[in-house]
Amino acid sequence: MANLLQFQKHKYAARKLVTSRVKFYAEQYGFKPGKISIRNQRSRWGSCNTKGDLNFNYRLIELAPDLADYVIVHELCHTKEMNHSARFWSLVKQVVPNFNSCRKEIRKYERLHAKMSANEAGW
Repeated sequence: MANLLQFQKHKYAARKLVTSRVKFYAEQYGFKPGKISIRNQRSRWGSCNTKGDLNFNYRLIELAPDLADYVIVHELCHTKEMNHSARFWSLVKQVVPNFNSCRKEIRKYERLHAKMSANEAGW
């Protein structure tokens, strides 16, 4: 229940952030995204379907701006490459040269968040 309340509280701010950053990167790098959705996902930061529709976790607003941008760019790159091939990662690197360090930082955040959630649940 608390998670749903958090989602409802932060969904608008997340949509505003994501929409502005998607627009910025689409204009700068020629991405052609479809619809943008903000979701309350447990384990994904974002996803992209074959139509180019983008889904993002509302928790992006909890990340440092460079990490949120990495997630957004990662999903935008899927509008051109629907896989994690070498071509995909090359495209990501063109936009976010330090993408590997961003990935590591996000993993640290995920571990910390999982630990905090377990503590709150009394585990």
